[in-house]
This record gives sequence, C-alpha cells and structure tokens, in this order.
Amino acid sequence: MTRSALTALMCAGILGAGVLASVPASATPADAAPAASTELSGKTVFLDPGHQGTAHSENLQRQVNDGRGGTKDCQTTGMTTLDGVPEHTINWKVSELVRSSLESLGATVKTSRADDTGWGGCVDDRARAAGESGADVAVSIHADSTSTTTDADKHGFHLIVPTLPIPNAAADAAQSEGGRSASTLMRDSYVRAGFEPANYAGVENGIQERSDVAGPALTTVPLVFVEMGNGSNPDDAALLESSDGQLKHAIAISTGIIDYLLGAETPSPSATAATTPASAATTPAATATTTPATPDPTATTGTAATAPGGVGPTAEGRSALSRLLESVSPYVDSFGVDGLEGLATPGNVSSVSTFAQGLLKQILADR
Repeated sequence: MTRSALTALMCAGILGAGVLASVPASATPADAAPAASTELSGKTVFLDPGHQGTAHSENLQRQVNDGRGGTKDCQTTGMTTLDGVPEHTINWKVSELVRSSLESLGATVKTSRADDTGWGGCVDDRARAAGESGADVAVSIHADSTSTTTDADKHGFHLIVPTLPIPNAAADAAQSEGGRSASTLMRDSYVRAGFEPANYAGVENGIQERSDVAGPALTTVPLVFVEMGNGSNPDDAALLESSDGQLKHAIAISTGIIDYLLGAETPSPSATAATTPASAATTPAATATTTPATPDPTATTGTAATAPGGVGPTAEGRSALSRLLESVSPYVDSFGVDGLEGLATPGNVSSVSTFAQGLLKQILADR
C-alpha cells in the first residue's frame, strides 16, 4: 500500500466508520474492533445543527426571550441552496460527521435535535439545553444566504460572536472568554482548510459581531456559531450540497473544536514544518494525475505562519491531534468521499484505526 493511501486510511479510521456511510459499524468482527480512543475522554461537546425538519407543528413566530431584554421569533426555517437543498439537512449531515469524529476520540457529544425530520426547539430552548449539558463548548452549525437567487459576489464562511457585554452575567463570562477563544480557533481551522472568510455583512477576518442573535446571548457555556458558507453563491452552495464538501466542513469544525478542547501547543524553536512527497495512490477513484503531498502529522511549526488574507496565525493554538485529522483534507479534494470509501474496507478501517490511535497517543504524549 502506498504512503498516500495509508494516510487516507489512517484519517478515515480516526474519523470513524460513521463518516464513511458505506462502511457499516457492524461490518467489523467484534474481536477485530480497535480499542476505544480516549484523547477526548472527559470532554463534552454540545452540537446544535441549526433549524429543524418539516415534520412538526410548532409555531415558529412564537415570541421568546432574546437574551437582551426583548423577544424574537422562536425559530426560522433556514435557507435553501441554489439547487434546493434545505439548510437544516446540510446542518444535520455536517453535525453527524462532527459527532462521529469526536465520539471516536472519546468525547461525550450531546445534540439539540435527534434527527432531521422533527422539532429541535426554539432558540432559547437550545441555549438552555447547551447550558444544562455542562459542555466544555457548544457549536451551533448553520449556513447563510444573501439572496433567493444567485449571488456570485458574496461568498465565504464566518463566525458570529455576540456584542459584549451580555446582560446575563453567566452568558457574558462564557462568551467573552471561552466563546471568543473557541471562535477564533474555529476561524483559524477554517482558513487552514482552504475556506475563505466571508466578504460581506461587515465580516472582519472571518468574525462577525452581532447583538441580534439570541443564541450567544442566552448560552452559558462557550459557544461557537458557524456560518459555513453562502448558499446563494454557486461555489459555496456546491460545497454545502455535496458529500465531499460536507466532509471538508466537518473536518474543519472538528479540528477547531479539538484545538479548543486540548489547548495550544508550544512550538519547538528549532522545528520546521515538514511534508513528505506522496506516491500515486492505487485506488479505483484515483483518476487525478497528481496526488497531494502527505502532511507530516508530527511536525511542529517554529514560527507562526500567516494564513491567506492575513487571517491570524496558522500554527498558534493547534493541537497535534487536529493536525493529524486535517491531513485527510487533500484526499477529499483529490479522490472525494467515494475514493475514501473505496479504500476503507471494514478490515482496513479496523487495522488502520488501531494503528492511528496508537500514533495519536504517542503524539499527545510528546506534546
């Protein structure tokens, strides 16, 4: 097996069989199943896939507390992409990928809704559930829209942060400290994954400050509010709609969460970033003429590199675990989800996942 194929399999194994829908969890014999990974044991994450399915009878216009002394609508329906994919479904699929990856690493994950058909709660219900979960961090996953028709000029992701101070003291403390830090790390993760910050609505370096979004003003644990892209923009919509794009978003979100949960690294002054040339992968889906270089998951960066567009350092705040998870992204670009599915047979996922978990433990022991 080539090094590039092995790396793709390692990453698929880490993300878990749940990421690759073609590999059922029951396909691996019990005696061959890898030991549970524990890098995130003791950590709790609350995931809120924005909006809800259509099989409910709730009144979306019912007024609820907005966290700033006023009221707002209980919920909204969310946007629909150019090709007619509802936002609630995109949010749900990405959230499930994130959940799978975090749980495979030992985290406890709680969610605001159990499926993509029924009700998920008003904005205040979801904020309350996040607080009551005792999560180390909550992540609200959304996608944006700027028009009911094509809007080719406005594109990109952004993180919504609340205007401070927030009237609720507990929410103010959570969002002014952990929430700001987690949002910045998520922004950096998105930039490293190749996503561009939004160029509209007053977004600055991927961050948009708002006082009219109730969730952040009501949530008493650190909250990250992600707008993954603009569903009115053809390029953004294509990523949001596709399995490949949803996996790329999930990797960016997962690594941002991991960076926050595990804390920043202290780079070695003498270390330099290293990459290893990859051989052409032998896979049914490998029709590309070139194969991306395989990032060295154990390499550290001596100086913080500047991300595209001058958006923050790319090395500060990164965990070794998140770097290893990110190394799957080039394979998504080259081979797509179908290509990874072709590599990830039940036997390979089992054996490589075991190896990957051992490697992760060694990387973390050396931090």
